[in-house]
Amino acid sequence: MTKDFAERFKRHNSKREKTTRAYAPFELIYIEKCSDRIEARKREKYWKSGIGKERLRELRD
Repeated sequence: MTKDFAERFKRHNSKREKTTRAYAPFELIYIEKCSDRIEARKREKYWKSGIGKERLRELRD
């Protein structure tokens, strides 16, 4: 969840984020824009859930 996607993606791929460093480099498979922070947090929780991860795997493959 970010207001500046390009910068966030760059930080992840340059291994500047401790939590994702081991998984770099990343490939974008999906992006979603939300109207407010509350909605964005709900969507982020969905995509990190089991069902959301399953859907992302389908999109990736």
